[in-house]
Parts: sequence; C-alpha cells; structure tokens
Amino acid sequence: MSSLLRPTRALRLPATAAPLSTQSRSPYLTSLVLHQRSSPAPPPLLSAAPAQTSQFHTAGLLRSAASHEEDHYDPPTGWLFGIPPGEKYQNEGWERIWVWGFWGSLGVAAVAYAYKPDSSIQTWALEEARRRLEAEGILPDPDAEKKQ
Repeated sequence: MSSLLRPTRALRLPATAAPLSTQSRSPYLTSLVLHQRSSPAPPPLLSAAPAQTSQFHTAGLLRSAASHEEDHYDPPTGWLFGIPPGEKYQNEGWERIWVWGFWGSLGVAAVAYAYKPDSSIQTWALEEARRRLEAEGILPDPDAEKKQ
C-alpha cells in the first residue's frame, strides 16, 4: 500500500484500545485495524530534530551550512547574463511577441473589468425594493413624469 493511501494519525487506534466486537465493526474498520497492526511505524519527521543553535545566534547555523572550506564567492567578470562587456544584446524572435501579447492582454483585461456589468446582490436588491415600492404606490414612478 502506498504512503498516500495510509491513514493519518487521527485514524490510528492506540495500542491499548480495547478491540471492538466483530459484530459492531464495519469491514472497512476491520481492514484498517488489521493494516495498522501489520504496517511499520512511519519515519520520524525531519523537523523534529533539535535546533543546533539558540534562536538568537545564527553563527553556528551559518557555519554548518558551508560544506567546504573553499570560498563560494565568484569574483565579478563583467559579463551580465552571459553577454560579454561592450556587446549589444540581440533579441530573440519570440520576445517582442511575448511582450506585446502580455501587456496587450493585460490592457484588454483592465478595460473589460472597468466596463463589466454590475451584477452584485446589493444592486439587484436595491432595484427589486424600488420596483416593489413603486408597485405598492409608496414611491412615485420616475418614468411616469417622462411619459406625460
């Protein structure tokens, strides 16, 4: 059985738990209990290891991160992104299309968002309340003055 299908700790029964009678136990629970008794213990968590240093001192932690005594610093060569100094960068064919497509689609999305219809529940409720109040005669119909 893979580790993804193994039940979590919340489903595991303690070793001291009294067994259920076979009449009240479901087949799934029976196979779960049998699987738990036959499966090996899960591996310990990596984060359960004690901290190497105090929480305010990081020197020991940084010292332990270095695997060798050699220096990990590369001196500057003057090359930026693999281009020698003084040489002009030449665009690849897809870069201009990508930039125009990205910013163009972002602009279209901004315009579409600005002009989207108002479909909020508050707007609908306000219009529905106004319609009902006009139907009961509490509010005057604003279109009645324009019709006359």
